[in-house]
Amino acid sequence: MNDLMVMVDIAGRRCALYAHDVSSVIELGDVTPVPRTPDFIAGITAMRSQTMTVIDCRLALGLDTNDFPTDDRAAVVTVGNHPYALVVDRIDDITTSSSEPGTVSGGFGPEWTRITTGMTETASGPALLIDLAKLIEGPESFGQAA
Repeated sequence: MNDLMVMVDIAGRRCALYAHDVSSVIELGDVTPVPRTPDFIAGITAMRSQTMTVIDCRLALGLDTNDFPTDDRAAVVTVGNHPYALVVDRIDDITTSSSEPGTVSGGFGPEWTRITTGMTETASGPALLIDLAKLIEGPESFGQAA
């Protein structure tokens, strides 16, 4: 397979993002809260005069935010022609995958099953492969709330 992957930690779990989906890694500066948005949207920030939505990945999963410190950096991705800055615990490395994504075995919980496309083996160990569109949607409870 040998796809390049950006390795990140989210809520203490090793995760992989396809490197071609990550346009940059930025130092996360000022984040301006946006009224009446779901909790997982931390606010907006700017990069090179472009506004982007800041997503707290742990809250987007429906998890508690207090258990893990976050990195001062964010991975910038684009989903549906809109840029997002993903707040993660840590941005770790760029490495290559050495296998096709396989089934995510039990024990991770429904929040992880919802946002992953599988488990992949990388040069730095196994990782959950993240479906960015599902992550950006936020927790299932938000999608079902009316």
